Amino acid sequence: MATSNNVSLDVAIMGREFRVACPEDEREGLLQAVSYLDRKMREIRDGGKVIGLERIAIMAALNITHDYLAARPAQPDTREHRERIEHLTGLLDQAMAQQDNLF
Repeated sequence: MATSNNVSLDVAIMGREFRVACPEDEREGLLQAVSYLDRKMREIRDGGKVIGLERIAIMAALNITHDYLAARPAQPDTREHRERIEHLTGLLDQAMAQQDNLF
């Protein structure tokens, strides 16, 4: 199991500086997340309907969470999938049995 060293990064979100620690191999992902969050917060601020950094941050978090939950696949019904797989397996067995009769 590989271990990675933590690095400290100074990042800016809405003009405010923050020092954040993360594993070195996750640095690029963190920078992308910072950029995305900063962009979303600025969009909310520029919309003019939400005032205050804390409220803007909460609205950005809600919007990002909503987008995430809407994008992820629904939990599969394992019983339904299992039944479908059993049905397909039966069809394959029938098709293979017919093939055996050809030779």
